[in-house]
Amino acid sequence: MKPSQRKLARRGQRGQAMVEYSMINWLLIVGLVLGATVKMIPGPGGGPNQNVIDLFLTAYQTYYDSFYFVLNSPFP
Repeated sequence: MKPSQRKLARRGQRGQAMVEYSMINWLLIVGLVLGATVKMIPGPGGGPNQNVIDLFLTAYQTYYDSFYFVLNSPFP
């Protein structure tokens, strides 16, 4: 194999790797956007469907409320 043919083969492999990398990144970004915006997950207690951000905010509010409850309890 001539040196020029080897360079072309390497260039083709690098191009394939970049296409695969771009496709994987695109799929991850689309999945993240859809998971964060589409209301497809049932809410706590069987409530209306919520997206991932709403669920995280609900979980954080519950966490914060539990600290507030413990700090304001009448026990010493």
